[in-house]
Amino acid sequence: MKAFNTIRAQNLLERGRAAGSAGRIALPVAGDDPAAKQAVTRLVEELGFDAIDAGGLDESWRQQPGTPAYGADLDSDNLRRALAEAGPARPALRG
Repeated sequence: MKAFNTIRAQNLLERGRAAGSAGRIALPVAGDDPAAKQAVTRLVEELGFDAIDAGGLDESWRQQPGTPAYGADLDSDNLRRALAEAGPARPALRG
């Protein structure tokens, strides 16, 4: 299961909004276990964010650092677009 890696901790604490609110941030949820994915999706929604199905773990690279989705705090439509536009080549990250 992979979720919550695209949002900063402070934004997770402060930027949750009611469903349907303007500016509600969407978070990608990737995983191979349907029951676990459903549970995490519910948690994301309860915390005030839209959960977007990001596929299986084999597709979870689309939400890694250096991709358009990472740290961008996008709404649902823009997050789906960012996940689709992600390419496997990313800039080297400083550690």
